[in-house]
Amino acid sequence: MGTDNEQDSFHDLKQRETEELIENDHRVNSSKITKQSFKEIEKVAQPTNLASNSRNWTECCSDSSDSPLKHVSFPTSKASNKQNLRPHQISRIYDELFQIHQKLQYETTAQQEFAEELQKREHFLVEREQLLFRHETALSKIKGVEEEVLTRFQIIKEQHNTEVEHLTEVLKEKNKESKRLRSSFDALKELNDNLKKQLNEVSEENRKMEIQAKRVQARLDNLQRKFEFMTIQKLKGNSHVAHEMKSLKQEKVPVSKTYKVPLNAQVYELLTIFMDWISDHHLSKLKSEESGMDGEKPVLGFASKRNEIQEKCVKLLPMMTEQLQWMPFVNAKLHEPFVKFMYWSLRQLDAGTQHSTMTSTLRRLGEDIFKGVVTKRTQNNYLEHSVENKPKTAAFFKSSNLPLRFLSTLIVLKTVTQADYLAQAFDSLCLDLKTDEGKVLFLEYQAVPVILNHLRISSKGLLSNVIDSLLQMTVESKSLQPFLEACSNTLFFRTCSVLLRTPKLDLQILEKLSIILQKLSKIKSNKKLFELFTIHLMLQEIQRTTHPEHAFLCINLNSTLFNLGLTKCNSVASNASH
Repeated sequence: MGTDNEQDSFHDLKQRETEELIENDHRVNSSKITKQSFKEIEKVAQPTNLASNSRNWTECCSDSSDSPLKHVSFPTSKASNKQNLRPHQISRIYDELFQIHQKLQYETTAQQEFAEELQKREHFLVEREQLLFRHETALSKIKGVEEEVLTRFQIIKEQHNTEVEHLTEVLKEKNKESKRLRSSFDALKELNDNLKKQLNEVSEENRKMEIQAKRVQARLDNLQRKFEFMTIQKLKGNSHVAHEMKSLKQEKVPVSKTYKVPLNAQVYELLTIFMDWISDHHLSKLKSEESGMDGEKPVLGFASKRNEIQEKCVKLLPMMTEQLQWMPFVNAKLHEPFVKFMYWSLRQLDAGTQHSTMTSTLRRLGEDIFKGVVTKRTQNNYLEHSVENKPKTAAFFKSSNLPLRFLSTLIVLKTVTQADYLAQAFDSLCLDLKTDEGKVLFLEYQAVPVILNHLRISSKGLLSNVIDSLLQMTVESKSLQPFLEACSNTLFFRTCSVLLRTPKLDLQILEKLSIILQKLSKIKSNKKLFELFTIHLMLQEIQRTTHPEHAFLCINLNSTLFNLGLTKCNSVASNASH
């Protein structure tokens, strides 16, 4: 019952408050409190310090949550509620409502300020967002540019690495080439020093030989004068002979020119037998300083013996050259021993310098051997019983006899300097070397030094013919191995070394020379000769600079270097397969 009374009194109080608000104009604003206001009043009124009605106030608010205006529509309940309200409660409620109103206004102001602040914040955030969008766009562009820059940087880096590798390889090749050139220079310097030493030795020997030649010439003049005097004394009284001796003194020619040919042919046969014997057992035993690797000088006894032989050959060659004019009257079978004796006499002069004083004699000898000898009318005057008056001839270089023609060819190569004569001589030699007999004669007469005298760049027109003649000897035959042994000396390798140093050497000559060197490289003892004259270095340089299209030359060079142990077998095989 107490609770019901409190509720009735509360309703009366509210009805009275409503009527007072309607009556008073200064409280018109309070009549606008709606159901929502009373709900807020209910929330705000809870923390007030009402000692006795806080709980009842909450319950009343909850019971009358619909609207305060519905109590106005019932005048009976309204009158009962007005009677129950007290003035001090109304003022208190009013105060509380006023406080609530002020709080609501403060809250509204705060909410408006907060809303304005939120609008400012929203505007600021919108600007920030737009700024962020612009930054994002710029970052995306920068990211695209960065990717492009990275791509270009990677490409430039790869190009740089490629160039560095290429330049590194080029630098390595340059270093290798520099080392090869340095090695070649050192070898050339060493070879130059050796050649200087040899030149000094040869100059000294030449000086001695000139002194000796002067002595020999003086001795020869004395002997000629003595011989002329004895001949005059012996043939005194014979006016014809005396007249000839007088002319001999004036012309200073050998006495043998005035002698008539003996009618006894056995004398010539005997002489040719002696010549054969001397040629085979004495003159053909050449001791060349170029034959070995040791480089030892001949002993004094042998040197003196060789000088004596050379002196005798120098005396005999002019006489034998004169005797060529009488060869047409001698049996043709006797021509070969005579020419052989002259050839070996010429070969004995190779080791000395005395043949420099016999230039005219040697030139005449070569021309007579090349052209042949034809008898003249004046030479037939002594043949009173001769039936035939036709001129007779003696053919040497153009003879049909192979040994005689071969010897004559070698003599022409030793004595003649005219290019047309030498070209014909090499053509004849190449034809003769195509036969086995010609190869045997080449080895028998030790013709390699004779050919090497023309294997030089100064004989450029004959160089191909010279190489062809040596190349004929490299054909597979029984004479191949002896020929290679005859070429295994310092003279041959020095000549090849000088020839290989010639700039822009003809390709065909280089190919032919490579064939000979390839065969010589098969002999193990020749490796020292290759190294002595740095031929292996020159062959490596030629191999490096030769175009791959010249397959034949590349194969020969690779085979030669392989035989010398400077390349591997697979490289030779690969080049051969190409």
